[in-house]
Amino acid sequence: MDGLREGLSHFSQPSRIALIYAVRPNDLIRIWDPQDLLRGHEPKLQEVFGDTPPWPDGLQEKPATRCVEPVSSDRYKLDLSGLISFLGRSSSLFFQMWFTEHHPDICSTGPTERWLEYAARLLSRNIASEGIMNLGTSGYVLEEYATHAVRDYIVDQRNIIMGWDTQLRIFPILDAVLGISKTLEEAAWPRGQLVFVEPSRLAGMKFLARFPELDRPRLKNFKHVRKLLLSVEDTSRKLVSDGKDIIGIAADRPPQSSLAVDFRGGYGFLRLDEEMICSFADGRFSSSTRKTNLVHVEEALLEHSMDSSTRHDLFRIITQIVNSAGEGRYGCTLVIDLNEPVITLSGQGLEGPLDLQEPNLLELAKSLAKVDGALHIGGDLKLHRFACLLDGHAVSGENRARGARFNSALRFTAEHPELIVVVVSADRPVSVIQGGVELSAQCEWQSPAGWLTQPPLLADWIKD
Repeated sequence: MDGLREGLSHFSQPSRIALIYAVRPNDLIRIWDPQDLLRGHEPKLQEVFGDTPPWPDGLQEKPATRCVEPVSSDRYKLDLSGLISFLGRSSSLFFQMWFTEHHPDICSTGPTERWLEYAARLLSRNIASEGIMNLGTSGYVLEEYATHAVRDYIVDQRNIIMGWDTQLRIFPILDAVLGISKTLEEAAWPRGQLVFVEPSRLAGMKFLARFPELDRPRLKNFKHVRKLLLSVEDTSRKLVSDGKDIIGIAADRPPQSSLAVDFRGGYGFLRLDEEMICSFADGRFSSSTRKTNLVHVEEALLEHSMDSSTRHDLFRIITQIVNSAGEGRYGCTLVIDLNEPVITLSGQGLEGPLDLQEPNLLELAKSLAKVDGALHIGGDLKLHRFACLLDGHAVSGENRARGARFNSALRFTAEHPELIVVVVSADRPVSVIQGGVELSAQCEWQSPAGWLTQPPLLADWIKD
């Protein structure tokens, strides 16, 4: 579970893991939830598992195979809010249900579900072989399972669409995606689309340009493919590959079950048809949609008595400025001032405030955010100043690792608790600060010290 938690935390945001299991059909159900992931869901767990065993739906018939068999039963479709789960059984471990967090910015739950399935498979194998010494190895495998999880999900989905007779090999494709994404051309990161099409379906595509069979660029030649991406950069055109070579350049929509890679500079996205599978950056895959999560700003705005349409427009303006900074990879600070009238800040004044409901003035505000200092935005949806300096006395929550922009916002909001400050770092983290406290801070989940001799019974855990 430590390896699974560490792996999912790197693939997504910090994640917790829980397991509900029964080793044999007549055993009472036990739970291992060291970080209280399932706390708050006791009523649903009591409803589903309260009188188990006996097991319904013929579940007590143990499967003959030692492999994990997924269980699909209406009885066990818990649909717990904010959680992803996998339920399976095997001859060595009669019942196991794994849980982890469903983060709000996840592209697809598919890779995470495959990750939980593989954890179930490893646990069943270790129990079958009584391989206590293998548990550590299983943990290391799960910690580094990101690429495999993405591959497993893509293979499963393509098999559903096309059947088993496919020629695209997913591992080499994923390796090429990461290799190309790290290859610079004249100091620039790759941009443009690369599409992987099943070889049997290439004949139905209309190519703008097609390379001769004996002179096709090899996919594993990352530098060559990176150069070819220049021909499709910032256009609707795309490079087309059969998983081994670059076949040519096309502009029409690829056939069903094709993999599309969208390189966007230092990051990108991987899609199967219209479904976004994952993103990638810095040589690794991630579940993140890379969209800024400003839920704390939204919650802070809800505490103020303003018209709902004004609140909606203000949140939209903040979101657009923050997203522009994230995509442009520059840092900025926004001071959201809901006072009437707004307070006076030290910064570059304007003859008249800029109405940010005007699209051209909103674009100007995005550019002014690049200037050192903060944007001063009022509840009237106008930009009152820019390049504002934020100061204040030292506070206990300062973090030298976060830089001057973040710590200045902490000090400033500690002395002006009515203001909301949004800090965007150049490397994409977004902090929402109010009253000298970072509202968007995440707690670091600690694993329990030592080992338990036996996890508690689910019934006892629910009563506690």
